[in-house]
Amino acid sequence: MEVHRQFWMLKEIRAALLFGLAVWVYQATNPPPPKICGTPGGPPITAPRIKLRDGRYLAYKEHGVSRETAKYKIIYVHGFASMRHHTMSVAKLSVEVVEELGLHLVSFDRPGYGESDPHPKRTPESIALDIEELADHLEFGSRFYVMGFSMGGQVIWGCLKYIPHRLAGATLIAPVVNYWWPGFPANLSTEAYYLQLPQDQWTLRVAHHAPWLTYWWNSQKWFPASAVAAGKPEVFSRQDLEILSMVTDMYMPQTMQQGKFETLHRDMMVGFGKWEFDPMDLKNPFPNNEGSVHLWHGDEDQMVPVSLQRYIAQRLPWIKYHEISGSGHMFPYIPEICEAMIKAPLLEKK
Repeated sequence: MEVHRQFWMLKEIRAALLFGLAVWVYQATNPPPPKICGTPGGPPITAPRIKLRDGRYLAYKEHGVSRETAKYKIIYVHGFASMRHHTMSVAKLSVEVVEELGLHLVSFDRPGYGESDPHPKRTPESIALDIEELADHLEFGSRFYVMGFSMGGQVIWGCLKYIPHRLAGATLIAPVVNYWWPGFPANLSTEAYYLQLPQDQWTLRVAHHAPWLTYWWNSQKWFPASAVAAGKPEVFSRQDLEILSMVTDMYMPQTMQQGKFETLHRDMMVGFGKWEFDPMDLKNPFPNNEGSVHLWHGDEDQMVPVSLQRYIAQRLPWIKYHEISGSGHMFPYIPEICEAMIKAPLLEKK
């Protein structure tokens, strides 16, 4: 009788362990749903938004002269853990410069960030088509400029691939690289990959090889997750830390108010996942010099190794490469450099 009782106790323990494991697996691979703006329990809607063809809403913000009087129209793509209010040093451009250029710049919340609806099926192509749709809604005309910083700079590769016929010019600013793009020599990408902190190496491994575990990896407490997402000082250069000490971010609570999964985690899965194209296979979208593509990078960038940007510039000689000595990742927040980056593709046509 005792043996029989112990047998059933072991079966119950085994069943409980299996149930507990099943619950853990479900919770690890099923993040909580986002708190969508404008829905019951979700954040309020405060920004102008457009309704996209698939029913999602995209929030945006306009800067500079009016659309009607603008000579140059730019769509700006924000980076990781940012939103439409984060536009480098655009707000510090003088009124004289803005009016002299006839500059109208639109920033928008990438899907999931700020007040834009999440997009669980987001891809490099889908975000490029979102940008095209935004430009059409704002009546930007047949061609417009695009500019992106960091993770937003990576988005510009998708614009060059999927909507090149709509571009008047493109600027990539410290664009995040995907270490698994096949165009990189294996030794070069491997060497650059191991320049990251070990915890960031593991974060990207998970995002690339096991994206379904991205939520779990970035929310578990057993191992250190992304140092970049946590804003650890170790991922910034000396100049970056000086710049950040002078920047006050009043918008951070709004940035990920709909949840981290469809913002930070989705960025990781898309940015470091398997792409349908390799940027190093792209052709010059302006063969007759009717526009230009610029890439800006700091030679002391701790987040995105400069060696990979140099290689891209060599592989794609039609890109105008600007390397900034002594700068890290946050150099766009230096007003003089921000102004130079905005002017570069616009004034060379004169």
